[in-house]
Amino acid sequence: MIDDLVAWVLVLAVAAYACGGGADYGAGFWDLVAGGAERGRRPRQLIDHAMAPVWEVNNVWLVFVLVVMWSGFPVMFQAVFSALWAPLLLAVAGLVLRGAGFALRKPTRRLAERRVYGAAFAVSSLLTPFFFGTAVGAVASGRVVPGEPASAEVWTNPTSLFAGAMTVAAAAFLGAVFLTGDARRFAAPDLVGYFRRRALLALAALAALAFAGVFLTRDDAPYVHRGLTHGAGLAVVCVAGVCALGAAWLLLRDAGTQITRGAAVGAVGAVVIAWGLAQRPYLLPTSLTVAQGAGAEATMRWLVIVSVIAVVLVGPALVLLYWLDTRGELE
Repeated sequence: MIDDLVAWVLVLAVAAYACGGGADYGAGFWDLVAGGAERGRRPRQLIDHAMAPVWEVNNVWLVFVLVVMWSGFPVMFQAVFSALWAPLLLAVAGLVLRGAGFALRKPTRRLAERRVYGAAFAVSSLLTPFFFGTAVGAVASGRVVPGEPASAEVWTNPTSLFAGAMTVAAAAFLGAVFLTGDARRFAAPDLVGYFRRRALLALAALAALAFAGVFLTRDDAPYVHRGLTHGAGLAVVCVAGVCALGAAWLLLRDAGTQITRGAAVGAVGAVVIAWGLAQRPYLLPTSLTVAQGAGAEATMRWLVIVSVIAVVLVGPALVLLYWLDTRGELE
């Protein structure tokens, strides 16, 4: 029972990173496609202004995921990082370049240098979520097996490429929704419509990919496909669909910022939870169960204690940070 509890802590941490970090990656995606220096000047200014107070804090979830993986499920950690070292290395390289580009672009005065740093930030914001997504797809397809050597086919298969595209689309959707609210908060009505249209476009792309994925995963990732189309997994997928429809309706009506963000986060977070339900009882379908991959009992017990402490101590701090940011108190 304690093994299952720690596994769900891991799933929820992944969901938190997908939603918080996803919005940041999505902002970088819209920076990439904003256009030339003059056309994209105002959207990029908003992205810089909106992301600056809180963008790094979302990587707390990524660190937490890694700690839970290597201490709670060491066999899974070894299998994932042995088989998927290439996409994970590319994703981490993207994180470094993204951070450097974002940090150096704003204070730089020369246009040529700003373009170089801006390109590093924007391109990395596309590649990092894509490669993280391909790693998730490799796990979901059952191609990551303990003891198996690494190969390109493990993360370049149809399910991995589909998951990478889904991750980018989800990030673009979240980023546009959050930037719509930020444009309203910073009194930029032209950018409210600008990002609202892009949020609807990204949601349409996400829906099209999800529909295609139903057929793609049927043969390429049969175990997870069945979990997502039956029982509890299907129920949570339906919740994600309702949240997505609600977000679309709220965007069309130009409704309040917080409720629209809540619907968007609910849609993406529910998909991650549905994935966790679909894999039960496996960490790595269909080669490693939660019970087989769990660490020592004392370690698992301490992970539960640390998780509770994190919720009590770190959770309120994060909520306060986001609340202050949405109220403009961090200007």
